[in-house]
Amino acid sequence: MGYNNADFSRWLLYLATVQAFFSLAFAQFPWATAVPRTGWTATADSFQSGNEAAKAIDGNSSTFWHTAYSPSVAPLPHYIQLDMKKSFVVNGISYQPRQDGSSNGNIGQHTVTLSNDGTTWSSPVQFGTWLNDKVTKSTFFSNVTARYVRITAQSEAQGANNQWSSIAEINVYSPNVALDASAFRPPPVSQGRWESTVVLPLVAAAGALSAQGNVVFWSAYKPDNYGSGTGQTLTALWTPSSQIVTQRTVTDSHHDMFCPGISLDADGRITVTGGNDSKNTSIYNPASTAWTSAAQMVIARGYQSSVTVGDGRIFTIGGSWSGGRGGKNGEAYSPATNKWTSLPGCTVAPMLTADAAGVYRADNHAWLFAYKSNSVFQAGPSKKMNWYNVSGSGSYTSAGTRAADGDAMCGNAVMFDAVSGSILSAGGSPSYEDSNATPNTHLIKLGNVGAVATVTKLPNMAYARAFANGVALPDGTVLIIGGQSYPKPFTDTTPVFPAELFDPKTNTWRTMASIAVPRTYHSIALLLPDATVVAGGGGLCGTGCAQNHFDVQVFSPPYLFNADGTRAARPTISSVSATQLRPGAMLTITTAQSAASFSLVRYGSATHTVNTDQRRVPLSPLSVLGFAHVVALPSDPGVLVPGYWMLFAINSAGVPSVATTIKILSS
Repeated sequence: MGYNNADFSRWLLYLATVQAFFSLAFAQFPWATAVPRTGWTATADSFQSGNEAAKAIDGNSSTFWHTAYSPSVAPLPHYIQLDMKKSFVVNGISYQPRQDGSSNGNIGQHTVTLSNDGTTWSSPVQFGTWLNDKVTKSTFFSNVTARYVRITAQSEAQGANNQWSSIAEINVYSPNVALDASAFRPPPVSQGRWESTVVLPLVAAAGALSAQGNVVFWSAYKPDNYGSGTGQTLTALWTPSSQIVTQRTVTDSHHDMFCPGISLDADGRITVTGGNDSKNTSIYNPASTAWTSAAQMVIARGYQSSVTVGDGRIFTIGGSWSGGRGGKNGEAYSPATNKWTSLPGCTVAPMLTADAAGVYRADNHAWLFAYKSNSVFQAGPSKKMNWYNVSGSGSYTSAGTRAADGDAMCGNAVMFDAVSGSILSAGGSPSYEDSNATPNTHLIKLGNVGAVATVTKLPNMAYARAFANGVALPDGTVLIIGGQSYPKPFTDTTPVFPAELFDPKTNTWRTMASIAVPRTYHSIALLLPDATVVAGGGGLCGTGCAQNHFDVQVFSPPYLFNADGTRAARPTISSVSATQLRPGAMLTITTAQSAASFSLVRYGSATHTVNTDQRRVPLSPLSVLGFAHVVALPSDPGVLVPGYWMLFAINSAGVPSVATTIKILSS
């Protein structure tokens, strides 16, 4: 029987898809290997005759465990429990949905808990929502010991009212199956702790903290892949207080929001620009959870950066990844008038890198910082720094070079003290890909607007990194997470697992605990109101791609622990004199315990190593009466940018409180 090229291509695609499904079912990873299942037993709260729990560990993907559906349906929640017969050091699981063409019982919301004795169970090492498809889901967490593994299904992935659960195969992973579980000790708390892994129904290539305290994540038009200009985006909303993850396909704004610019406006709305639909603007309102269209940009863009400035407008520049190459000069968006205005004097040419791929990469991911007098400081990734004046038709002034540092594409820059104009730069590489990353770090100090910045070389990080993420912490330290020493998109080669913490008081770096999986291209990180950090994502390289990471992990910095490993006692903010203030206002903060200092950290957004929203403002009490502390807010809106901020109290031991949200109003 003959065939044509189209038939043959479809056959090859089918074979590749089947290979992806079955190879991932039993995949090995550089950081984890499957524990042999010889002698294991499996039990469950419910099963249908012929679909017993043991079918989930029989090595046959055509059989599966299924909860009872006849003569009556067993209601959710359901659990399946594995007994590995001895304790191992474990760091992950894989779940293969049924492979017979039906989606009945595919698990959505779930938890994974562990036990060494079958009686005392851990808090969830993993929770969240699995995507409803037949691809094997491999998820990893920090090393811990366990003999028993329990997966509890809280919802069925394809429908909220369906009560079934099913699993074709489960594997448990270990960093090394030969490790002696009885001798295992976790890293010291002086390195912090990577704790719960949150499973998402998509690869989080972008994310932002909403004014409601939730985190909005999104990928592209698919959960695991990107295309070009499809008019829709897959999103997920994580509510940390309830551990609930919900999913949504956004078509309201007709915008494929992959590879965009992101800025949080003065009202806390998430403003997303360009990307795959390269002229579009979409706005997420946390109060209504609605996505709406806004005015299109003057210039089509993708991989641009944007930043909210002191007067509440949003400035953007660069972005030759989509919408044509070159000439991506600045423009500004007014939320008040829903209008973009071209700023021809804010030319992109001074900030270009010498990337080997030319302008397609040279104007990507600018390090932008709002500052005084409606200015924007561009700290990188080009070694050439510039001031952009976004008033009128715009203008620019050179701010010098970043000392001896070269171009640092996909590096990090974090404003850890906006009052003193202090910015940390870290890592990056001369070209976007296929060039060695550096461990270089510098302190950039801003003076008068338009003046050459003062740059001081700092000690190198222990690891060279590009595609990493930087987070400003409440105490003024800066956390750098993930990355690759030789950046290559859509790969997990040369990953950097240990995080690093910079302390500006001593200008020193400390190596932190290692994250569970590589966080490289398309990864993100954000500070949360409880002073922990969420980091995750990476990949977005197609269905079955092993570099797709459908999860994020939560890091507790060292300041949350006592030296003996117990949780540190945290100060508490009892009340504030106002939750909406303007720059220059006085604020009275009443705490339940003594507090040594306070800080404001602006809500953040992140994609492609860029977070132009986060910045930290330290606050020192002017007067203290009992536990009532009076602080003065900075008066310049270029320092205290309008929008939502996290207010932290910090005690004499350096332990921060859970944040109280403060809204800074436009002047």
